[in-house]
Amino acid sequence: MSEPTRNRRHSPAVYRRRRLVVLLALVAIIAVIWLLIAQPWRGAATEGTPQSAASPTSATATDLPVPSEDAGASATPAASSATASSAPSPEASATPTAAPCVARDLIVEAVTDQDSYATGQNPQLSIRLTNNGEDCTLNVGTSGQAFTITSGSDVWWRSTDCQSEPSDMIVLLAAGQTVESASPLEWDRTRSSVSTCADEDRPRAPGGGASYHVGVEIGGVASTQTKQIFLY
Repeated sequence: MSEPTRNRRHSPAVYRRRRLVVLLALVAIIAVIWLLIAQPWRGAATEGTPQSAASPTSATATDLPVPSEDAGASATPAASSATASSAPSPEASATPTAAPCVARDLIVEAVTDQDSYATGQNPQLSIRLTNNGEDCTLNVGTSGQAFTITSGSDVWWRSTDCQSEPSDMIVLLAAGQTVESASPLEWDRTRSSVSTCADEDRPRAPGGGASYHVGVEIGGVASTQTKQIFLY
């Protein structure tokens, strides 16, 4: 009978190779798992993707300008601005195609920031303009604007008395559009005169609850009603 075969013991080099193979396989498995979880290629793809360009906004006139300068007017505009409707502001155009506005289709209103003013408070005057007709063009520049403040039949102040460098500005008013000036004009509660523009001691309007009325004209169209204010 033949002798039973004995298991041969491998050399240490064989065991080292087997351990190396197992270690490499383990490293490969860990690397695959990391790639699936981390997905490092996703960040590179995001960085390389160009962003879509923002849509350009149209250039429009954002407010109705007011008379540029008066000896009794403040050059500092109000901190906030507003339009009277969600419609866009009138669009300035060098070559407007619509016909000129018709006075009967326009409503012009004088607007003040308050109804009454304590001692030391100066009224802020603005214009509200509504187009009840078709699309039309109107000169809303300072050359065609005028505020007037009266007390009874006495005219106390005109914004045009000391106005300097008036300018034209033709805008397109859309049908049904309402706009309001964003930069109000300040009345310093003095009496204006073309001969006293540089005078720092112009007569001051009486207070104590005295009533005054503000009227306005723009583009040759005057407000049909005045805005009443009280000075204290």
